[in-house]
Amino acid sequence: MEKRATVASQRLKRGVRGALAATAVAAAAVGVAPVPAGAQPNTASDALKKYNELAEQATKLNEELLQAEEKHKANQAELDKATAELAQASQAGDQAKADEEQFRGQVDLLTEASFEGARFNQLSALLVSDSQQDFLDRMSALGILAADNGEALDKLSGAVDAAEAARTKAADAQNKARTATEEAAKIAEDVRKRKGDLEKQMTEVRTQLNRLTASEKSALTNPGDTSQISVPASKAGEALAFALAQRGDMYQYGATGPDLWDCSGLTMKSYAAAGVSIPRTSNGQATAGRAVTRAQVTAGDLIIYNGGNHVGMAVDNARVVHASTDGVPVKIVPLENPGTIYAMRRIAG
Repeated sequence: MEKRATVASQRLKRGVRGALAATAVAAAAVGVAPVPAGAQPNTASDALKKYNELAEQATKLNEELLQAEEKHKANQAELDKATAELAQASQAGDQAKADEEQFRGQVDLLTEASFEGARFNQLSALLVSDSQQDFLDRMSALGILAADNGEALDKLSGAVDAAEAARTKAADAQNKARTATEEAAKIAEDVRKRKGDLEKQMTEVRTQLNRLTASEKSALTNPGDTSQISVPASKAGEALAFALAQRGDMYQYGATGPDLWDCSGLTMKSYAAAGVSIPRTSNGQATAGRAVTRAQVTAGDLIIYNGGNHVGMAVDNARVVHASTDGVPVKIVPLENPGTIYAMRRIAG
């Protein structure tokens, strides 16, 4: 509790300092990044416009990278599954082959016994018998031999079928493993490329950030409203409480806390704190839960922006808390500010 109070105090101080230093020009841009350039007010400086354009592009690259990494994880899981199936199929094939050899040996022995005269008909058994009991004994032996032969043949046939099925399954598993391996290599290369693209874009964003005026920087780094906000007594409320507690934490591409966040990392961990699992990416979160209309938006709903590249969490029907972009802390902004609304989803409740 003491740590939370200290953090809240520090954030409030930063908010007061930022508010005093912010000018009307810069304040118009608070919480807006990343947004399309066309949404910037006419009074915004060219440097601020450029910063927002670059930040939006970087946010899009970050989302693409996260999706590629998610695909890579899923592909790796498929590869691991295919590899396990191959190992199991190979083991089953070895066992089936051993069974085939065993039963084939039994059939060969019984066949050999038949050629040596062990298989008699009822007449020959009667002719060579010394007594009635001897005849019954011989007939019993012949019946057992015939039954054994039939059973051995059935087992051999089953073993042959099992061995063939195991070979087919192993071949299929091997093909799946090979395909998954090749796909994994392609996705890994895509991840590496997107990481490189994102790093270059991040450098441009930070360079542009340094070109902003002192008042513009102050407005961007202002954590905004850090007051106590009541939340519903629900899973959505728990998630919102977690998100609100991160106000003042800075943005970092690909971060999922505890002190640095990207947009979907914040919303994912917020719902995780409430015991609810949602996808890692904002694009994935755009299909989580159920859709709501703009009029229905309430505390805890996810608002996805700009074609699925950004996400925030509704504080109420008019505001969202979000991690926006490099150089900007987690803060509350008007619901329409982050960009064009792409989807609105209710995760719980």
